[in-house]
Amino acid sequence: MTTTKVVLRFPPDLTNQPITYKLIKEYDLMVNILRGNITPMEAGMLVLELTGTKKQLDGGMEYLARLGVETQRLSKDVKWLDDRCTHCTACTSLCPTYALSVKRDTMVVSFEEAKCIACEMCVTVCPYSAMEVYF
Repeated sequence: MTTTKVVLRFPPDLTNQPITYKLIKEYDLMVNILRGNITPMEAGMLVLELTGTKKQLDGGMEYLARLGVETQRLSKDVKWLDDRCTHCTACTSLCPTYALSVKRDTMVVSFEEAKCIACEMCVTVCPYSAMEVYF
């Protein structure tokens, strides 16, 4: 089984379609919605964690492409700018998934992309703009 995080962008005519349902039923994918912003008849955005075999994931991604849903891997969208980080630890207490953490013995902040759900809490709290999230 493989897990991947993706950002989906929906055109207005697809926001009322059962897209995640079909990913689950027809492609047998485990779908975890990490974040979403969908309004009927307006463009929508979902951040999903998809789990399945390579064949299931490929099938689901092809289905999304056929529909006209833009897909982008999440890991390309979240950036920790190490050169800007002063290791003040302001972000670590707010991170709900512990993607940002601090080693207490050295007081050095680290970032694990795989744990990040792009909630943007770190972006708003960082006084040095060391976190950037792109969708």
